[in-house]
Amino acid sequence: MKMFVEPAHIYLYRDAVDFRKSINGLANIVVAEMNLNVMSGALFIFCNKSKDKLKILYWDKTGFALWHKRLENNKFKWPNAEHENQLVLSEQQLHWLLDGFDIVGHKPLILSNLSL
Repeated sequence: MKMFVEPAHIYLYRDAVDFRKSINGLANIVVAEMNLNVMSGALFIFCNKSKDKLKILYWDKTGFALWHKRLENNKFKWPNAEHENQLVLSEQQLHWLLDGFDIVGHKPLILSNLSL
């Protein structure tokens, strides 16, 4: 099963979020603090204070979905205070983040007509 099918955009909310918030609370952050349309088909990524959990909120055309990941022994490489409150990520950067790599300073890989 493929979870995120070609998201319109991928937004990372830099500030830590109280993880007692679920769909409605996170959707309110998207609208009120990020000034974005929560039903746009974009992915919205949030992290807890200890940086060992993240949530991804998205609208899949039939309803909201909330994806949650917890790391057992590490922390996510989350952008620190010197970066903007929200960042736009590429799909490659999302995969790097989920795999535990630092996304700041990396640029998405662009593959052009490679024959294998």
